[in-house]
Amino acid sequence: MGGAEVVVIGAGNAALCAALAAQGAGGSVRVLEIAPRAERGGNSSFTGGATRVAFNGVADLVSLMPDLTAAEQTDAEFGSYSEEEFFADMARVTENRADPDLVEVLVTNSFQTLLWMRENGVRFQPSYGRQAFKVDGRFQFWGGLAVEVNGGGPGLIDRLVAAVERRGIEIQYETRAVELLFDGHAVHGVKARCRGEAFDVAADAVVLASGGFEANREWRTRYLGPGWDLAKVRGTRFNLGDGIRMALDIGASPAGHWSGCHAVAWDMNAPEFGDLAVGDGFQKHSYPLGIMVNANGERFVDEGADFRNFTYAKYGRRILEQPGNFAWQIFDSQVTELLRSEYRIREVTVVRADSIEELADRLEGVDRHRLLSTIQQYNEAVQRTVPFNPNVRDGRSTEGLDPPKSNWANTISQPPFEAYMVTCGITFTFGGLKVDPTANVIDIYGQPIPGLYAAGELIGDLFYFNYPGGTGLTSGAVFGRLAGTGAATFAGAATPG
Repeated sequence: MGGAEVVVIGAGNAALCAALAAQGAGGSVRVLEIAPRAERGGNSSFTGGATRVAFNGVADLVSLMPDLTAAEQTDAEFGSYSEEEFFADMARVTENRADPDLVEVLVTNSFQTLLWMRENGVRFQPSYGRQAFKVDGRFQFWGGLAVEVNGGGPGLIDRLVAAVERRGIEIQYETRAVELLFDGHAVHGVKARCRGEAFDVAADAVVLASGGFEANREWRTRYLGPGWDLAKVRGTRFNLGDGIRMALDIGASPAGHWSGCHAVAWDMNAPEFGDLAVGDGFQKHSYPLGIMVNANGERFVDEGADFRNFTYAKYGRRILEQPGNFAWQIFDSQVTELLRSEYRIREVTVVRADSIEELADRLEGVDRHRLLSTIQQYNEAVQRTVPFNPNVRDGRSTEGLDPPKSNWANTISQPPFEAYMVTCGITFTFGGLKVDPTANVIDIYGQPIPGLYAAGELIGDLFYFNYPGGTGLTSGAVFGRLAGTGAATFAGAATPG
């Protein structure tokens, strides 16, 4: 069925950025997407659109968001987020295991890559709803995450697809890449299947951008461990690890944290896979404002250890480890107005009560007596002399509790009370392929595989144990752009004339 100079596998953020960059570098590009058109976009379609980027102040943000009015600039404290801070956050949350060369590429290319995305039709806006609280009439952004895509994940994919289609790049849907065409030295295309028909797609270079293996129940259990077959999948049902498998089959080197993943608190009654109609609304990320208890009625994490940006991606694992694989997040009226918008969706699993005793009676699967004791002990341990401030690590903590609550510790004492039942929702897996700073895939001997590039969630060596919120879209775009450019450059060199 013909070929192209560059074939891109996938049609999410990383893949579409790769396709645009490859054509921009002179390549003839073809995109193969396993999903039908209605489910295009991979995990990118399910994200809320938060995008972590280094910026030096509001002037940089105006470059990304030229529609930002003077009043909006005055009414918000955006702060800054330097490359040094971005790098330090990556090092800290990954416990210094992330490849520093890849992290440097990610950080130093973040701002220019977002500008490039804007040139290709993507629109950004301040992340008011999820990354800022209003204090004394001004929005104050926190956690270094001030930017999100207008329209969230669906808006991102719609605009990238529109840019791809404007340029005449073909996206072939319902087409699964199954094997790389490899002559023992270089990659020359892929074998694919579409609606029962098998065919080869010849190419001078291939970009793998088809996601991790989080939708593959068997691989989750094999690599993440027992119990992970029970986790819900936040995003697409099509991220089965195909790109990783194909590359490993020809000698690519595995890299990264294969037993680790991005996993969050996810509504207990969410479907097995993501629902595009709800998007990321099943997530429940306001736990730093309250407490989380398990079936035994006991707290099991420090809900206020850090901004949720830096804990949410690892707390899903902790929830999966609890009896029955669930937890309840509990809040009182002191903070319910601060809860994120996902707590107000129609599909939410919530219990409300006018007393702690009534709430304890209604929390399904929880030891009532132990829960009441836990809340009493927690309330007694709150250091009330420290002011509460949700925009900073306020140091309002507990004393004498294990685990402690290190910040934002308000008593659970003012009715009405609300509790939300959550389980583990896996976003993407951390294990993947080894790449160099140009996104060229590396083999087991430490050499680049000619004609093979990778981007997005199937890159290894970026995330270990944890993840700074908003980094996934940035990583996909940065390495997608590099992979597409590298593939087109390689293809041009490989094509006579």
